[in-house]
Amino acid sequence: MKLRTLLYFLCICFTLLTVSCSQKPSFYNKYTSVFKIGDQQEWATKEFKDQNWKPILRYVPDGEVFWSRTKIDIFEDSDSLRPYGIYLHVYGEYEVFWDGVLIGENGNPGQEAILGKVGKMWTTHNIPIDLTKKGTHVLAIRSSLYYFPDHIRIATLNIDHYDDLLANRLIETSYMHLFAGAFLIASIYFFFLFLSNKKEYATLIFSISCFLFFALILTEFIKAYVAIHYSMHVIRLQIIGVLMVSISFLIPFYFSIQFPFPKRKLLFIIYSGLLVYIFQARHIIELTNNDMALSMWVFSVCIVVFGVYKKRKGALLVLLTLILSVLIAAVTPFNKSLFAGFSLILLGMFYLVSLKIKEERLAYENSLVQSTRLRLELLKKNIQPHFLMNTLTSLIDWIEESPKKGVLFIEALAKEFDLFNQIENQTLIPISQEIALCRSHLKIMEYRKEINYSWQDEGIDLEEKVPPGILHTLLENGITHGLPQEDNSIQFKLIFESNIDYKCYTFLTFANVLEEKKNNKGDGTGLKYVKARLTESYQDQWDFTSEPTAHGWKNSIKIYF
Repeated sequence: MKLRTLLYFLCICFTLLTVSCSQKPSFYNKYTSVFKIGDQQEWATKEFKDQNWKPILRYVPDGEVFWSRTKIDIFEDSDSLRPYGIYLHVYGEYEVFWDGVLIGENGNPGQEAILGKVGKMWTTHNIPIDLTKKGTHVLAIRSSLYYFPDHIRIATLNIDHYDDLLANRLIETSYMHLFAGAFLIASIYFFFLFLSNKKEYATLIFSISCFLFFALILTEFIKAYVAIHYSMHVIRLQIIGVLMVSISFLIPFYFSIQFPFPKRKLLFIIYSGLLVYIFQARHIIELTNNDMALSMWVFSVCIVVFGVYKKRKGALLVLLTLILSVLIAAVTPFNKSLFAGFSLILLGMFYLVSLKIKEERLAYENSLVQSTRLRLELLKKNIQPHFLMNTLTSLIDWIEESPKKGVLFIEALAKEFDLFNQIENQTLIPISQEIALCRSHLKIMEYRKEINYSWQDEGIDLEEKVPPGILHTLLENGITHGLPQEDNSIQFKLIFESNIDYKCYTFLTFANVLEEKKNNKGDGTGLKYVKARLTESYQDQWDFTSEPTAHGWKNSIKIYF
């Protein structure tokens, strides 16, 4: 999915959600709810005087019954075809009275210890038409809190047309589940993308962040279709708190991978401690979304600003998404801005992932071009005019002087070209095949230069693979820049070593090295070819050294795991 398409999708979902849930209110509640422990039926009536009731009630022991009273102004008379309803989010089991008339029940207040857990936290009740005339009314709630004695409050109170209260919740939940589904799909897609390249931990973190955001939306809006008793609500809050802690840690951590900064480990230890403190200090009493989201935003902005300062790719656009998320938080309710803000931040993370994928795709295309060039280079090394001319000239001389050795010369030359034909399209070949190529080349050069060349290898693992032609190239360099020893010989030795960190090929040349070779500090065509082949196969997980020694020359290739 393109970035622009995803952005449009998120904006449309958020707009529809906002429009569907931002209707003109039918009531105004300018009065404070008041509470009193006890149980008298007259407390439900509209005329009862509640001046001595308390605006705050801290604790109700042993599941005792207590009452709350809230005055509400109705702006317009209700339509006979569309009666008003009331949506409540109240802790406890309760009965709902409107102007003294019982309009709804939720559980068994005062009998929770005997009858068990009944009811749910979020309820919608129909208000009789004759009780919703324009003017001031009283909402009275008779409650008990046997399982949750210190949460005495009305969390949400909303009055609107009864059918709209039911429909709007379903519409809002539908949009948010579509929203969550998009992040679930993104999570699965990027997880499989990570499995194809397990070194890209940023992709894994983005995948986990999308999944946690999906779980957060699901946990928040599950209340629309699952009846949750108030005693179980604390578990839901704890789940939301754990999800918020995880998301609030992973998002800045992801940005720190994309935009590394000094003392990252120390700062993240401090930041982690802050998140744990917020979670432990407040998660039972109320949601910590605001505190954690704010901490995450501030820390993320600091990291991204550092990225902008260092002129890192994509940092400026990510900073704009962070600024836009806080602007949304300033003009929308928190429960809406939380999800809209997170989605924008995740969109910025997605942009960084897409940049990384683009870079990898371009690198892959370049590697294909380089691979083709290297194959051509490998062939050119053995069909270059001076090699063929010198070889053919030597071949003519041998045929004239010793036809039998001339035949052996031809066989060695044919074997080398046959081996090159087998490996020209390969990225990695068995080490045994590379050694066979080197031995074949030494036979050819013995006939050409009439020097005794010998080959030795030590500790070779025949199951290992190497890029084609790299040892052959080092062999050619030793032949070209080495002079025979007193016994008219040049020896070559290949040593293989391996441990838990790397494997190492040491290629030794025992000869008298030309002074011009010792004094030359640059890379010739051969060494450039070796390094290009190593990069193609192992990226940057290798090290190559080439230096003179007392006995000749030493080349060392380390390949890290």
